[in-house]
Amino acid sequence: MLNKDDLINFENEIADCFNNKMIRAPIHLADGNEDQLIEIFQSIKQNDWIYCTWRSHYHALLKGVPSNEIKLAILDGRSITLCFDKQKMFSSAIVGGCIPIALGTALDLKNKKSNDKVWCFVGDMGANMGAFHEAVKYAENFDLPITFVIENNSKSVCTNTYEAWGTNKFNFELDNDKKVYKISDKVLYYYYVFDKWKHAGTNIRVQF
Repeated sequence: MLNKDDLINFENEIADCFNNKMIRAPIHLADGNEDQLIEIFQSIKQNDWIYCTWRSHYHALLKGVPSNEIKLAILDGRSITLCFDKQKMFSSAIVGGCIPIALGTALDLKNKKSNDKVWCFVGDMGANMGAFHEAVKYAENFDLPITFVIENNSKSVCTNTYEAWGTNKFNFELDNDKKVYKISDKVLYYYYVFDKWKHAGTNIRVQF
């Protein structure tokens, strides 16, 4: 298992590559959720499947994908669509794009009576989509081997998610003290502060 410094150092390296014009494609960097992800990945087994959003560098590292393979994929323009068959790790640049695929994988595993499991990571905006609520309901009612993880940084790219929905708190929130919470048998949640990396158009550009 990698430690917090390993994750941070990798993202710093990728940011340097981007600012040195070595990456000619969109990238999304992570920050502030190292502790939470390390805690969650302690429960993820080698044969488990993980599906992620476009901010998945940390997830790939913690799933066991060699850092040099991840870096090569990012340099090749696949930062926001990292997929590694061997490690059963997939990400999508489409908001909520992985949700139905993760659900289908979990259904297949149950039908095959497999001991493997699916982990589906979604952002706070994705967790407000109808597709997410439908998937959770189906997974709960049919007791599928899947855990959804809501990663709330209160942002949808440069938009404040709370302002976009006209609220101060979502129904999946307990509080915002940065701990990992179990919302239900199928849903985990954590909040984190993300403000290190600037997007295009916001001063120094280190990510899209």
